[in-house]
Amino acid sequence: MIKVIDPQIGETIYDGAVGSAGFLCEAYDYLRPKAQTAAGYETLQTRTFFGQEKKGLAYIIGIMNMVLHGIEAPNLVHSNTLNENVMDIQEKDRHDIILANPPFGGGERREVQQNFPIRTGETAYLFLQHFIRKLRAGGRAAVVIKNTFLSNSDNASVALRRELMGAAELHTILDCPQGTFQGAGVKTVVLFFEKGAPTRDVWFYQLDPGRSMGKTNPLNDADLAEFVALQRTRALGPRSWLVKRSDLDEATCDLSVKNPNAPEAAALRSPEDIIADMLARDAETADILESIRGML
Repeated sequence: MIKVIDPQIGETIYDGAVGSAGFLCEAYDYLRPKAQTAAGYETLQTRTFFGQEKKGLAYIIGIMNMVLHGIEAPNLVHSNTLNENVMDIQEKDRHDIILANPPFGGGERREVQQNFPIRTGETAYLFLQHFIRKLRAGGRAAVVIKNTFLSNSDNASVALRRELMGAAELHTILDCPQGTFQGAGVKTVVLFFEKGAPTRDVWFYQLDPGRSMGKTNPLNDADLAEFVALQRTRALGPRSWLVKRSDLDEATCDLSVKNPNAPEAAALRSPEDIIADMLARDAETADILESIRGML
C-alpha cells in the first residue's frame, strides 16, 4: 500500500484507526532514507505522522511502536475518531495521505451515527466517510475494507460507493485472498483513491499467491511484487482488468470482483441429473452387496 501511494517528505500521513501504528511506522521506514537534510529530518519527526486511537492499550502500544522505530514525539491522540462530526472538518484538519485498516462491524451508537451523512451501524463505513473528508484535494488514500462493501445492495453501501466515486478517483482495487488479515473473518479488498476528480474507471487486481494464507504462512512482499509493478501503468493481464464507471449499474454501483479473464466455471448439473445418478449408484451398490451375500 505504501509503495503504491509513494509518500514524499513534506506530506502529512494520517491513520484515524491507528491501532499499533503499523502503517505510520512502515511509512516512516519508507521515508527515512529520503530525509537527506536536517530540515527534512525535522519535518519527518514532527510534522508528518498523525493518528487517533480509541482503545487505551492499542494507543499505548502505538506510541511505543513509533518511538522504537525512531519517531521521537508521536502525534497520536487517544480519542474515538468517529465522535468527530465530518461536516465540521476544515482544511487545516486535512491530510495529504491516509493509510488505514479500520475495524469491521462494531455497530456504533445512534448518537455517533449522527456525525455522518450516510448513517449506518457498520464502523468501517463510518470510517470511510471520515477518510474521504479528511483528505486534502489531490490527497491519496489506501484503505482496507471487507469485500462485501463492493456489492452489498443496502442503502448505506450503495450511497457510500456512489459518494466515494463522486468525490474521489477510485483508481485501483486490490482483491486480497482469504486469510490475508488474521481475525478479520471475511475477505478484504484495498481501495486506492485520490480526492478531487470523480472516478472514470477502476483497475482491479486479483491477488493469488497460490497457497492458503495463515499465521504460519502470511502474505509477503514477493507475493505483491507483480501488483506493485503492474499498478504503475494499470496494465491488463490474467489477474487484472479495467471497469469503466459508465459501465456500472447506476442503480447499485455494484463493484463486485468478477475477473473477465478467469476460465468459465462448468455449468452446474440439474437436480434431476444428480438424483438419477444417485439412484443408479444405489442400484449398483445393491447388486454388489447381493453378489457378496451369495459368496457367504
